[in-house]
Amino acid sequence: MGLLNVPAWAKSHLYEEKKFTDLTSEEVEGLRQALQRFSVPHPEVSIVIPAWNEADTIHRTLSSLAATSTQLQTELIVIDNNSTDATGQVLEALGVHTFLQPVQGTPHARQIGLARAQGRFHLCADSDTLYPPDWIDLMVKPMQENANTVGVYGTYSFLPPPGQNRLGLIFYELLTVFLILYRRRKKEYMNVYGFNMGFVTEIGRQTGGFRVGGERVYTHVVGSDFANEAEDGRMALNLKSRGKLHWVTHPKARVFTSSRRLMDEGSIGKAFLKRVKRQLRII
Repeated sequence: MGLLNVPAWAKSHLYEEKKFTDLTSEEVEGLRQALQRFSVPHPEVSIVIPAWNEADTIHRTLSSLAATSTQLQTELIVIDNNSTDATGQVLEALGVHTFLQPVQGTPHARQIGLARAQGRFHLCADSDTLYPPDWIDLMVKPMQENANTVGVYGTYSFLPPPGQNRLGLIFYELLTVFLILYRRRKKEYMNVYGFNMGFVTEIGRQTGGFRVGGERVYTHVVGSDFANEAEDGRMALNLKSRGKLHWVTHPKARVFTSSRRLMDEGSIGKAFLKRVKRQLRII
């Protein structure tokens, strides 16, 4: 795979950029059947996804997860965070195990997901991200092999807007790698993002979960980098009180997430400069 291109495994879940309502009945039924693999009575792994107004996109994420190569018993839970679009209907049509969280905000959605999860290991995903076939196994492996590893976080790339390549996005991703390396020394919690992280479920519960001091809500608008406390960083800090975090760098664990929040700034270049300035202030 070239850096400029989206890998073949990810392309196969984009459905040619079709919304859920554009899918054929055969495509919907095929996806529904594929997702049945997550209906297990005694899961070892729980994947939890918060969703707010993702009716047009969440089928891509679900499709990528349904294609996982793992043999681990895995459950999939989606938390509908009081969506006002057809997200609930999409999840029902696909037979996805869903809980409603009427209190708006990602901390509340992730917290109820943590309460409902049955697996020994908890993986956090997002509804605008694609997950490679080996993602589950590679994220869980460090925690299986080392009892002192209580949490993991992974690497990511961006999906380009339709009709564009990834050239401009690569520079942002390279900056991210340098920041991760720098922050690992004293501020590793800042490297942990809710769309690509995991932890030992019981330790996550015992140390306080995703509860934060303020509110953090979904935006889908300009300025979607939250200024207040983030629930993923809070979870990371909680976990570090009981053990260590592991950065999963295996190329087959790299997820591809939407670039829509970068594009909200008007261009990739503007988003890049804004985040560089912000990170320099933090450093």
